[in-house]
Amino acid sequence: MSQGVVLILVGPEYEDLEVWYPKLRLEEAGYETPIVGMGEASYRGKHGYPCPVDGHVKDWKADALLGILAPGGWAPDKLRRDPLVLDLVRQVHEAGKLVATICHGPWILISAGIVRGHTLTSTVGIRDDVVNAGATWVDEPVVVDGNIISSRVPKDLPRFGAAMVEWLGREGHSAP
Repeated sequence: MSQGVVLILVGPEYEDLEVWYPKLRLEEAGYETPIVGMGEASYRGKHGYPCPVDGHVKDWKADALLGILAPGGWAPDKLRRDPLVLDLVRQVHEAGKLVATICHGPWILISAGIVRGHTLTSTVGIRDDVVNAGATWVDEPVVVDGNIISSRVPKDLPRFGAAMVEWLGREGHSAP
């Protein structure tokens, strides 16, 4: 029996490890992890790994989810241009559900307008973007600030995965 659904956003040139490691880690903990995009049937990662998608972001509603994951790579630069992606991320955040992100993924959260007043980490390459959006940036492997969990780069994935599973396992974070 599933613990609930954590949606994973993917687009062209996603960071391979930042999609597949969290997907497998969450599935090991009993969560469903559908991968959704902006309409294509599959995407190729930065390192060439193919990623077939389970559907389109438009087919999901925040009330059906426990959370959403915005991985990095170059995909967030494309995903943040899609109003449906931004609206879903905003709705998940406003409902107090998990919003997890790593590397360049915070670009999506920034464009959704949900980082102001929060503390996040990311790849150092977008530190200025995070700060200019009104968040506090810290250089830590993983940061948990309310319902937003952020991480820096692939080497931090074990701690990022553990933080997501721990957050989801807390009382009150169960399947809708």
